[in-house]
Amino acid sequence: MSDSSVKVLVLTHAEVERLLPMRDCIDVMAEALAALWRGQLEQPLRTVIRPRNAAGLMALMPAYRSGDGAAFGLKAICIFPANVEIGKDAHQGSVMLFSGETGELRALINASAITAIRTAAVSAVATRLLAREDACELAIIGSGVQARAHLGAMACVRPIKRARVVSRKLEHARRFANEMQASVPFAIEPVGSAEDALRGADLIVTATTAHDSVVKREWIAPGTHINAIGTYSPGTREIDTATMATASLFVDRRESVLNEAGDYLLAAGEGAIGPENICAEIGEVVTGAKPGRNSPAEITVFKSLGLAIEDLASAEFVYRQAQIRGVGTWVEF
Repeated sequence: MSDSSVKVLVLTHAEVERLLPMRDCIDVMAEALAALWRGQLEQPLRTVIRPRNAAGLMALMPAYRSGDGAAFGLKAICIFPANVEIGKDAHQGSVMLFSGETGELRALINASAITAIRTAAVSAVATRLLAREDACELAIIGSGVQARAHLGAMACVRPIKRARVVSRKLEHARRFANEMQASVPFAIEPVGSAEDALRGADLIVTATTAHDSVVKREWIAPGTHINAIGTYSPGTREIDTATMATASLFVDRRESVLNEAGDYLLAAGEGAIGPENICAEIGEVVTGAKPGRNSPAEITVFKSLGLAIEDLASAEFVYRQAQIRGVGTWVEF
């Protein structure tokens, strides 16, 4: 009888952060989105379990990469919004990496770290393609894990001169500024309202748990680029209908946006936009199949829902890096 045991690599939050620097992840995400558009990666829509009386939800996100060394990935992630009040990430879970040849489990990887880094890296890919080259006034709505990751990600792709941050409580914005200031060479200014943050900004990140819009069209200057990443369900949004109707809309994946994105679906339900308003998937812009920004005055919105293929590509990258650098813990399974 053959030995059926395998060795599985376990990677912690801190180890993922070491193995997946933001600049590297931006390049990994650009290639993953291009590969998705070329048909080399596959994923169904995520499955979301929302028990009526539960404090959070669970999402299951599988993906597959074909070709040499084919692989399956599965992220099982719990989202508990109240975690931020006790100093924990709202996203808790793991990314599992499987051999595409035998189905054996190869790695169990902290999903909070992968989610934070890859989400911000995808926004950076979109920003590199869509924001004006001279965009330098950053506004961030939110002060949690994604806001922190996006601060560094935006600085990787545009010459940021100042960042204004707003949160539900001013003390949270002040804490964000105090804790993050040493990590960037530009000033971080906490402000008391979304309007104060957005007026005069040419690059915006919305990273909230809001149920209704926090961005109003009248606050947005011509030529602004918006990364909308906070909401992930059909009934919630961060961007108001007027902005969605005015802006050029880019997405991570059409199917996901048409089924899951409240920013799109609520505006569509009001008759303001339709599928024809989606200019392109970011993978199309990466490959040159579709254009990005058309004019300096154009307002662009990138609606990000987060894709399983992004988790798979990140997991494969950190798995390779861990083997090269001798990072992580191998366990019999």
